[in-house]
Amino acid sequence: MKKINTSAYMPTEIEVKNVSENKIQVIAYPFESGFAVTLAHPLRRLLLSSTVGYAPTAIKIEGVTHEFDSMRGMLEDVALFIINLRNIRFKLKGEETKVVVNYSFNGPKEIKGSDLSTAEVEVVTPDAYLATINEDVELNFSLIIEKGIGYVPSETIRELVDGDYIALDAFFTPVKKAVYDIENVLVEDNPNFEKVVFTIETDGLISPVEAFKNSLEAMYNQMSVFNGVLDIDVSSASEDSSSSSVELNKLLQSVEELNLSARSFNCLDRAEIRFVGELALMSELELKNLKNLGKKSLEEIKAMMEDTGFPVGFEFSEDTVDVLKKKIADLKSAKNEG
Repeated sequence: MKKINTSAYMPTEIEVKNVSENKIQVIAYPFESGFAVTLAHPLRRLLLSSTVGYAPTAIKIEGVTHEFDSMRGMLEDVALFIINLRNIRFKLKGEETKVVVNYSFNGPKEIKGSDLSTAEVEVVTPDAYLATINEDVELNFSLIIEKGIGYVPSETIRELVDGDYIALDAFFTPVKKAVYDIENVLVEDNPNFEKVVFTIETDGLISPVEAFKNSLEAMYNQMSVFNGVLDIDVSSASEDSSSSSVELNKLLQSVEELNLSARSFNCLDRAEIRFVGELALMSELELKNLKNLGKKSLEEIKAMMEDTGFPVGFEFSEDTVDVLKKKIADLKSAKNEG
């Protein structure tokens, strides 16, 4: 019997299938029409852009000045050497997010990924080919290997490394493939429900299940910015927004607006306290410890701050503290520049 729904149908089935090493399928159903792609598309984008991985970001080769150079006794020119290097996947073993690894090889030798494993880094593509050097050649190079997400072009990295290094395009993402298919599925004689089938493959730096978990976590974290909406009284939302702006403006007023006595004002001025918000962020003990601030001045400042609605030691949210500190820093910087 047909009926009018008052909420979206909740999918209940989830399957994870191992297709091959480092490749899985994640299957979820049933979704109402349109809901599957609504969830699948952003998850795919997050899989490709927000999964943490590792990559070489710069290289310094002894005797080489730029990426289009060549090296005596090495079969590959430097450009091909760098292309081959991109096919080698590294993983940092410790908690470090950036390491510099030095390598030295004597010929004759065919260098592969397995030759680049050290106490600091693991190579998950040991059979990947790098270069071949002749018997009378010594190849010395240093690699900067970093942890990151997505893709960072060499132009950006060039600004972050020493001039002796050749900046590399950094492909951090360990996800080699992330695709989805939408299939129809029957629910209570209705053929218009949908099933989403994800196919996820990684390069071995992390498992595809871990990559999928990372993308879900990234989605939850991004959407959490809207959690505050759940607590908002819609009828007063506009009024609250306006009120917040007024309160912030009050905190960014000069302490001169408090009409303090000359003794109190001069003490704050010598301590380089310029704005009302700075006093609201201070504890009473911090205020009391200001040099040459007497008891009468302390009581005067506390009373004036009470009148503003933001007494000394006012408890702000962490976000408000960050915003207020940044605004005050910007105003001080602008004043100094002026």
